[in-house]
Formats: sequence, structure tokens, C-alpha cells
Amino acid sequence: MVPRRRARRALASARMLDQVVAAQLPLVARLPEASRRRAADFLAELVMLSQAYRHHAAGWISREELAERGSGAVSRIAVIRRRSSLSSTQFTEQD
Repeated sequence: MVPRRRARRALASARMLDQVVAAQLPLVARLPEASRRRAADFLAELVMLSQAYRHHAAGWISREELAERGSGAVSRIAVIRRRSSLSSTQFTEQD
């Protein structure tokens, strides 16, 4: 079982992530499609991380598993960023 203080902190982290997602959702709908997909992928990672914090608070996953899921989310977000920066690179014809 996860100690109460740790569970409260995990739930507070999950709520904070949920607030970030809720605040960004209305903005995502106004983006061009390519940007909308990228933003949706970012938000999906935050939602999954929020769920991991809830699972930790409930005692379903360990602190180590939470850390692994957090590292995985950061890695996937980095991949999303790299893909978007590669696709937005503009090439010009040289003289």
C-alpha cells in the first residue's frame, strides 16, 4: 500500500496534469491539422502520465514503475518533438 502522503502527492500531480490538458484542449482545436496532431500526441502522453500517477496513488504500481512510465513519457515526447522539427524544416534551392 502506498503511504497516504505519497498517495496525496501523486493525486495532486495527476490533477495538475489534468488541468494542463484541460487548459490546452480548446487551443488544440484551433491549430492547423499537422500541429493539431502533434499537440494531441503531447496531450495524450500527459493523460497517460496522469493515469500512472493515479495508479501509483491507488497502490497498483510501485514508485519504480511510476518512474519508468514517467521516463517513457518524456522519451516519447522527445521523439514527437524531433519528428515535428524535422518535418517543419524548410529547404531552399541554392543559387
